[in-house]
Amino acid sequence: MSNRVRTIILGAAGRDFHNFNMVYRDDPATEVVAFTGAQIPGISGRRYPASLAGPLYPHGIPIEDEAHFEDLCRKLGANRVVFAYSDVTHEAVMHAASRSLAAGADFVLLGPGSTCLEANVPVVAVTAARTGSGKSPLSRWIAGRIASHGRKVAVVRHPMPYGDLGRQRAQRFASKADISAAECTAEEREEYEAHVAAGSVVFAGVDYAAVLAEAEAEADVIVWDGGNNDFPFFRPDIQVAVLDALRADQAEAYHPGEAVLRMADVIVVSKTNAATHEQVEAAEHAARHLNPSATVVRGALPIHLDDPGAVRGRRVLVVDDGPTITHGGMPYGAGFVAAQEAGAREILDPRAHAARAIREVYSAYPHIGPVLPAVGYSEHQIEGLRATINASGAEVVVSGTPIDLAALIKVSMPIIRARYEFSEVGHPVLETMVMKAVAAATANHPR
Repeated sequence: MSNRVRTIILGAAGRDFHNFNMVYRDDPATEVVAFTGAQIPGISGRRYPASLAGPLYPHGIPIEDEAHFEDLCRKLGANRVVFAYSDVTHEAVMHAASRSLAAGADFVLLGPGSTCLEANVPVVAVTAARTGSGKSPLSRWIAGRIASHGRKVAVVRHPMPYGDLGRQRAQRFASKADISAAECTAEEREEYEAHVAAGSVVFAGVDYAAVLAEAEAEADVIVWDGGNNDFPFFRPDIQVAVLDALRADQAEAYHPGEAVLRMADVIVVSKTNAATHEQVEAAEHAARHLNPSATVVRGALPIHLDDPGAVRGRRVLVVDDGPTITHGGMPYGAGFVAAQEAGAREILDPRAHAARAIREVYSAYPHIGPVLPAVGYSEHQIEGLRATINASGAEVVVSGTPIDLAALIKVSMPIIRARYEFSEVGHPVLETMVMKAVAAATANHPR
């Protein structure tokens, strides 16, 4: 046991846990001495519990801050560093590699060959080149189309385990009451609520072998709704990757988004309704350059305000989707666009009156424009969100986050939701391709 390879896994409470479960948990030649936390506040300082870590780790595994992981490598005598989170530039990945090598450790990236679980039902995976490209609206669209053919669909969401990890081993959400009972963060609600409202049952968690077993026990087909720009945890029978037409220049700049585009069966160029002709063509060129064998289709994400009249001529504060405008890199999202199109008299900049918890987000992501990110990883952040809205002087709030913000926080002005759903542009081929793949996989997975 003294010869075990001492390993640190760099992560963000998702891919890192999955890679451990799949590759290292039961490996007697490896000792994972720590996870690190990045991107998400409040995930370090915890432990990956013994109940999930297995018999080789009777005391669990500490989760440390990534900021000084070279010191951690030296302190813990790490021989190996595994990079296991997403939506980071290739340059950032190689900086992490350089820091690992300088600390005397090997640097490892695990791919789908060693981390994908095999399902007993067909899997349709929806992934993307960047966060905020439109994966979830497309996932909802695909789930709806499959259900319309008489198939029972389970949506499995990329992990977001920010609470009690043992309690979150495998989760099932069929109603808003389920989401509330699980004490989900705002970020989890952003991903779960719209699927549940559309009639899908959502599964998520920490141990995806357990998640898969629950999902395939009650569904004919699984739709994998990816997180960030990561590749799926289940081996797909058809993989759809989304490329944002507004960010075509980033198609091969981020990890593992470039890999996702290269491995896709279908690439959907999204937001064509908001992009110029030149931007759409650039995105299609990038898609075909990276993956000549993929089918490239166009998709739109039209935005609809619940009550445009309530916004027209008013002083408006915009709340936009948190991940999209934080590590997704967008300065604003659908709410800002909707407020402009509705004729808001003024879109207020919330930064002047931001509560401390929100100021910390702006400091970490200085690219954010005059919008309020819908962050809520903790009660502290949710209270900061509420206080910032109430101090803004706005007459109305436009919410571009998928969650029901008015049900989550109480503020002193009306909240008008901006909603967006996927629609295919041009000759429709996506539904046919998905159902053909589902039929073929069903024949290979008799139940």
